[in-house]
Amino acid sequence: MDTAGAADPSMPPNPLTHLSLPDRSEMQLQSEADRRSLPGTWTRSSPEHTTILRGGVRRCLQQQCEQTVRIVHAKVAQKSYGNEKRFFCPPPCVYLSGPGWRVKPGQDQAHQAGETGPTVCGYMGLDSASGSAAETQKLNFEQQPDSREFGCAKTLYISDADKRKHFRLVLRLVLRGGRELGTFHSRLIKVISKPSQKKQSLKNTDLCISSGSKVSLFNRLRSQTVSTRYLSVEDGAFVASARQWAAFTLHLADGHSSQGDFPPREGYVRYGSLVRLVCTLTGITLPPMIIRKVAKQCALLDVDEPISQLHKCALQFPGSPPGGGGTYLCLATEKVVQFQASPCPKEANRALLNDSSCWTIIGTESVEFSFSTSLACTLEPVTPVPLISTLELSGGGDVATLELHGENFHAGLKVWFGDVEAETMYRSPRSLVCVVPDVAAFCSDWRWLRAPITIPVSLVRSDGLFYPSAFSFTYTPEYSARPGHTGVPEPATDADALLESIHQEFTRTNFHLFIQT
Repeated sequence: MDTAGAADPSMPPNPLTHLSLPDRSEMQLQSEADRRSLPGTWTRSSPEHTTILRGGVRRCLQQQCEQTVRIVHAKVAQKSYGNEKRFFCPPPCVYLSGPGWRVKPGQDQAHQAGETGPTVCGYMGLDSASGSAAETQKLNFEQQPDSREFGCAKTLYISDADKRKHFRLVLRLVLRGGRELGTFHSRLIKVISKPSQKKQSLKNTDLCISSGSKVSLFNRLRSQTVSTRYLSVEDGAFVASARQWAAFTLHLADGHSSQGDFPPREGYVRYGSLVRLVCTLTGITLPPMIIRKVAKQCALLDVDEPISQLHKCALQFPGSPPGGGGTYLCLATEKVVQFQASPCPKEANRALLNDSSCWTIIGTESVEFSFSTSLACTLEPVTPVPLISTLELSGGGDVATLELHGENFHAGLKVWFGDVEAETMYRSPRSLVCVVPDVAAFCSDWRWLRAPITIPVSLVRSDGLFYPSAFSFTYTPEYSARPGHTGVPEPATDADALLESIHQEFTRTNFHLFIQT
């Protein structure tokens, strides 16, 4: 067998992996022992099906034709009482991105006929058992300057009749023509009756905000809902938007660092701390500021306690002259400006603010689903979309296995390394195990490999639906150069001897995992 064919696109549909090698007594015993140690059954697509899928998977990886659904929302929701409707603030938003959302020729007759407008519409509600139309809000997606589609659910709320302490948002996407694309769920949202007025204790950190977490900041003049504006970023500048909100990573900064150098620190954020806000989408940051507690439109300068969800706060620029009230982050209509506070005449440890410099802080969550329908010949929904959280390598020798931890796994999924399908075993909705393909499947001259080879890891459903991921597997060689000469490898005496040498080399190879961010 010639190993050079492993990297050739015209190679056989079943490139070498551990479990597809010819039987030899020692290898067979090892493989059977490993199989017995794991519950479930190893499965692999038929050679014909793999041949059809392989070219499509390669195109998906090269052309980046995925479709992404991103749901962003607050971590907590305030309950409504009686006839009032406390709409979720900030409102849950949905972003659709990726070139795969463009309608392909022949797929949508209305679009071919020249019909314009969005090709998908959404319906968002709570994951209640009733699911009535009154509890669901239609999302009208609109085009953003960055080519993303944006939809917002502004009138969702949870009533006091709902006794749950946690719930999820449910997003249903329907393509033009009525075909169901899928149902997507948000992260878990905690229900609170009202913002906590007590001093937060680190013994109960459920409502505390930690360094490195995501937050949103909004301002509401005279407590009127219609006047709500959200701190956001547009065209590279910070703005106060009435339409869209941005999530910011809140970092504790080291007060002893030099100007411009603020390494993030771990821990819960307390009032009086020096913090930095970094936009999660653009990476643009505000200058380091001191976060202050707000009470009765005054900044409390001597409070040192953990920040809680939906607390009123102010952001003070450091370096204010002694005796003054300090300079604070403020909004002026849609602009973000600085406000010069006045010292409180009655209490020296307070500064007088205006409405526009008082912000409400709340933690946020996001979940992202990516898929590509370009390979699939099915009208079935794309959900549940599998989400990979971590990878764990086990074993070695003739059989090295990789366990995928995550959610929404099912028995119809296969793990792919690049355009090579791996033997896969379904363990549970949170665990898939696969056999790591031989390095010979990706590099013709793998025996004299000097540089690492990084291969993307993805999932493919049995009907051809492609699910990309942010994870990769890296083969890192220990070998440097071929001893003696730089010509082609000497041919082995027979195929079995060559296969044995392949696996001896593979056994001595180091493997490393990393996440591509």
